[in-house]
Amino acid sequence: MNILFNFIAFKIGWLACVVGGANGWPLIGTLIAATIVALHVATSTVPRRELTLVLFAGAIGAVWDSALAAAGLLVYTSGTLFAGTAPYWIVAMWLLFATLLNKSLRWMHSRLAMAAAFGAVGGPLAFYAGHRLGAVEFSNFGLAMFALAVGWGTLMPLLVLLARRFDGVGTVGEPVPAKA
Repeated sequence: MNILFNFIAFKIGWLACVVGGANGWPLIGTLIAATIVALHVATSTVPRRELTLVLFAGAIGAVWDSALAAAGLLVYTSGTLFAGTAPYWIVAMWLLFATLLNKSLRWMHSRLAMAAAFGAVGGPLAFYAGHRLGAVEFSNFGLAMFALAVGWGTLMPLLVLLARRFDGVGTVGEPVPAKA
């Protein structure tokens, strides 16, 4: 039940961020995502570790999505504070995504190749959905999808490794999953 709640909360936050970003209300989605992240961290077994993971994911996402925006591959409709950077609602989504890593996506902890495949397919699909909802535009669709696939295929195993290192959700003293 906890895994299902984690997944549903993520989906609600994701949708709030994307719809808010698409309709010029990026702060609403960001606040919803921040609330979900705060609740996740506060209810974690070791909140400091889980918060560290969330902050690492946010920093990685801010840099990665800003690089794509600076390259002109992604153009966001709202929430961008500085030209060539990712909007704050996208960074909030990275923080939100991190809440899945030690719960709903915990099964990836020992499956790094699967994490790479999941990222290479799921990352571009999520951005395509955001595009269809009007939150992001692609200057070159094929190149953007390729960059997203390569980036997410690389970043997802990194995020899983960080999740294993900063697991604040698992039982204290629980053995670390086998490395893949």
